[in-house]
Amino acid sequence: MKLGVCYYPEHWPRKLWEEDAQRMRELGIEYVRIGEFAWAKLEPSPGKFDWEWLDSALSVLERAGLKVVLGTPTAGPPKWLINEYPEILPVDEEGRVKNFGSRRHYCFSSPIYRAETERIVSLLAERYGDHPAVVGWQLDNEYGCHDTVRCYCPRCRAAFREWLKEKYKDIAALNEAWGTVFWSQLYRDFDEVELPNLTVARPNPSQLLDYFRFASDQVRSYNALQARIVRKHSPGRFVTHNFEDFSLQFDHFDLGKDLDFASWDSYPIGTLETSSLELKRKGFELSGDPDVAAFHHDLYRGVGKGRFWVMEQQPGPLNWGRERRIPAPGMVRLWTWEAIAHGAEAVLYFRWRQVPFGQEQMHSGLLLPDGSPSIGYHEVKKVAEEMAQIELPPVSPAEVALVFDYESAWVQEVEPHALGWYYPKLVLIFYRALRKLGLDVDVLPASTPLNNYKLVVVPTLPILREECLENFVDVQGITLFGPRTGSKTENFHIPPELPPGPLQRFLPVKVTAVEGLGENETHVEWNGKVYPVGIWKERVKSQLVPIVRFPDGNGASFRSGNYIYLGFWPSEEFLVDFIGCLAQEVGLETMRLPNGLRIRRRGKKVFAFNYSSEPQNVPASAEARFLLGSQILFPYGLAIWTEKGGREND
Repeated sequence: MKLGVCYYPEHWPRKLWEEDAQRMRELGIEYVRIGEFAWAKLEPSPGKFDWEWLDSALSVLERAGLKVVLGTPTAGPPKWLINEYPEILPVDEEGRVKNFGSRRHYCFSSPIYRAETERIVSLLAERYGDHPAVVGWQLDNEYGCHDTVRCYCPRCRAAFREWLKEKYKDIAALNEAWGTVFWSQLYRDFDEVELPNLTVARPNPSQLLDYFRFASDQVRSYNALQARIVRKHSPGRFVTHNFEDFSLQFDHFDLGKDLDFASWDSYPIGTLETSSLELKRKGFELSGDPDVAAFHHDLYRGVGKGRFWVMEQQPGPLNWGRERRIPAPGMVRLWTWEAIAHGAEAVLYFRWRQVPFGQEQMHSGLLLPDGSPSIGYHEVKKVAEEMAQIELPPVSPAEVALVFDYESAWVQEVEPHALGWYYPKLVLIFYRALRKLGLDVDVLPASTPLNNYKLVVVPTLPILREECLENFVDVQGITLFGPRTGSKTENFHIPPELPPGPLQRFLPVKVTAVEGLGENETHVEWNGKVYPVGIWKERVKSQLVPIVRFPDGNGASFRSGNYIYLGFWPSEEFLVDFIGCLAQEVGLETMRLPNGLRIRRRGKKVFAFNYSSEPQNVPASAEARFLLGSQILFPYGLAIWTEKGGREND
């Protein structure tokens, strides 16, 4: 595991570069990401380049023994390019053109921008592809940030029509798939199809879902274009992209197929303050939700086929969010070690030095604008010292899998059908319950073979494709399906056999009605206890005996063999108890962790993290050997130990 920083030499006088590089090495930094917003600096006017400053910066970093991750600068097309080709700019759902003046101001479908991307990335990769300091590439920056995946410009309309032609071949097939006989929407030709915005009433849901799929495919093909160029001119260097948390508008698993590993940008307090999720805010304002960063570590380990980096780690207070709180002392250290526990190969802090100008001038760095160390600097120094003393074994596959599916998010965006239904919110309830039970989790797509897992949790999977269904058939342990699983066909129709559709082959239940609920409007009864239920409930018919019931006695959950269906939006309290029993049944060891305390295993090492402001007693035995911390975990502290029989390098 290595530490790094995000650095912008173009923001600072050259006289600081040598000093910065030396101070990075003294701190224990090995990786430096640069260049991802430098297009205008590299090409100040069309075809006129200034490579000298980047040549010099790379030489300085190389002499200091630093390894460089070079970013392609396509997230910030320069003003001269926009002046020449204003059609590059994206158009929002309301038909408004997004102007120059910030970042991510381009449309993925623009042929001109793709050509310009190919040109600048080729020039960059040809020049620096075999530079001894450059060890890898970050493609673009945070695809989808600022709601920039779905564009509604004429270029997107033309590209969408071509995408539909490729998918359906014949307009009659499209009419059938979309059910255009409804409301007299029949099309005679693909060129009659418009984008699904600015309609009088709701757009056709099948069309809208196809548009979401198209937009996701555009991101992947754009990323693949860059990946091909970089690999051609820079063989032997890794290729990655830095994803955002709770970014749902494109399929990250799909895009990850073109990367060597995934990276993501972790801002725990920023996410806590800005997310539409009901995160654990009370008591965690200075530490972040105890499960959000962990979830994304597990998610991007899955996206990266077992490998991931944190490309940007929050180092202190941010320039965005509602309150913009200063993290509690120790949290930068804790966040870093949590990433390590989940298998991060590198953690890079954003940024090295706080910039005194621009939109992010209030975003902290490891150094203040005058070059003096920030609080985060001292915590990173401590992490570097601790890492030098602790050997880290590889991360082993977990025994529990949680299925995460981007298409499910799109389906339920098209038709939430209940106030408060939000896909990540439901997923996080399941994930949080698993974490509270002390279970390690792999977050995977439904297309992944699942036969080696003892417990598979599927919060919801509305479209259940045949190949995914086979993966569930192969599971040797228990599979738990949440509400709305199998509720739609691939074309966004109600299944002919009713929900849960093809799941009925091995779970004979039938959903005959659904209902949106207010918060805690009803409850379910299980194992002699009562649990609140809100947001969603289903009327489920089956010859099976219910294992969970609503107050009127109707079945809320049914089980057939190792398959279980939940016909309601479960509470965290219910899932902790219910999954706890399932885990025990399949031989998984669980524990009930107190609020704010979380654990993760890496090999035979156990990591404990205290996100709370109160001391916590860690679940270590009397024979445990502590490598960091102790049995009593201080507020915002962490501990690492091995149990009896475990060696330091296990």
